[in-house]
Amino acid sequence: MTHDVDQHWMNQALDCARRAAELGEVPVGAVLVRDGSLVADGFNRPISGHDPSAHAEMVALRAAAQMLGNYRLPGTTLYVTLEPCAMCAGAIIHARVQRLVFGAADPKAGAVNSVYDLIANPRLNHAVQWTGGVCEAECAELLREFFRARRRAAVPIDFSSAQDNT
Repeated sequence: MTHDVDQHWMNQALDCARRAAELGEVPVGAVLVRDGSLVADGFNRPISGHDPSAHAEMVALRAAAQMLGNYRLPGTTLYVTLEPCAMCAGAIIHARVQRLVFGAADPKAGAVNSVYDLIANPRLNHAVQWTGGVCEAECAELLREFFRARRRAAVPIDFSSAQDNT
């Protein structure tokens, strides 16, 4: 049953990621669930929000904390399409999220088990249960296609008209 439930909510997170891509943001989406109900969702917004901390996880955690009136989010499960970075992993721990489910691993910045192991580190004051690889192929392909399209659309920068302000 958990596998089907995880897939259902990861598909919701993928919908959020697609909204991010439509806005030109890196397509990462997140949903926070408690007792089988959606509490909050989010998608990457650092570019449009001029906010380096506006990762999908952070957006969802902030929205949930506001809605619930508490920065602690016990009994929740966070579904995110990409393995969280160190910043997001720290917020997940501080919020006391019970469980994390992610889609694609992040071999360059993942803080669950790819680069760092923050989420379940027994030395920290809260260990988060986690599952990786849910809808992994679809999550990874969404990211790959986004970056492929960005590379295809890349236009070389013409520095010939740039002024030297030194």
